Amino acid sequence: MTAFLAGDAQADRLVPPTGFTARLTIFAAAAMAFLTVFAMALSLATGRLADRWGDELARASTLRISAPMDQRAAQTAAALRVLETTPGVAAARALSEDEQRALLEPWFGPDLPVASLPIPQLIEVIEDDAGYDAAGLRLRLAAEVPGAVLDDHTRWRRPLITAADRLRLLGWLSIGLIGAATAAMITMAAQAALAANAQVIAVLRLVGARDAYIAGAFVRRFTLRALSGAALGTVLGMLAVLLLPSAQAEAGFLTGLGFQGWHWVWPLVIPILGAAVAYAATWQAAHRTLKELS
Repeated sequence: MTAFLAGDAQADRLVPPTGFTARLTIFAAAAMAFLTVFAMALSLATGRLADRWGDELARASTLRISAPMDQRAAQTAAALRVLETTPGVAAARALSEDEQRALLEPWFGPDLPVASLPIPQLIEVIEDDAGYDAAGLRLRLAAEVPGAVLDDHTRWRRPLITAADRLRLLGWLSIGLIGAATAAMITMAAQAALAANAQVIAVLRLVGARDAYIAGAFVRRFTLRALSGAALGTVLGMLAVLLLPSAQAEAGFLTGLGFQGWHWVWPLVIPILGAAVAYAATWQAAHRTLKELS
């Protein structure tokens, strides 16, 4: 590794230190690293979102009391008594008019007259770690509280978690595509540099230079260029992610697109991966082009 970083002064003269291919390699590596940071942040954020949705919706249920106004209070009290004696239910409480108004406000506005409208009474049910028997609870409620409907959020939880998981997979797939695009651009840049130095390569072969020696010079230069470009793009990407709004409960996912805790270590791997992709792409391109120049 030390010899690779130090290089060979004679071999380095084969590769132009500046020019189109040098700028293209650095720019491509920086741009792709920048995009990879955001793809990685998306994948990690959707992972956290899926876990949070799964935990919150799995432990919470809603009991809806759809009964005439003169029977609603009695059925609400009866439902609370049933819930208090149900194994697995940690807590249960009836939502107040203000809380129900707050739930409906995004759709109907702040002046909704909850008390005068036939809106069902909602009871929030929080289960413990063991959970409760939803089927058994529904049978008890059907017998003792005819107007009660239990919603254990299963039909809401599964699509949300599935969507979050697929979005996370899309993020990792994007990282793979970014890596493939980086390899393609660096390959083209290496091939262009080799073709531009075809006469120099021919002279070196005449004096006994081997293809491995020539290829090594190009591989080293392009790998270091990709490493520096990827490092620059990663730093800029991390700064951009750092400037995103912090996570807020009321804004949910849109303000949580960032790294948290030890996840900030993940972007530091991007320059190393970028250099590895450049090494493999340049090595393959160099050997293929040198065979064509033979």
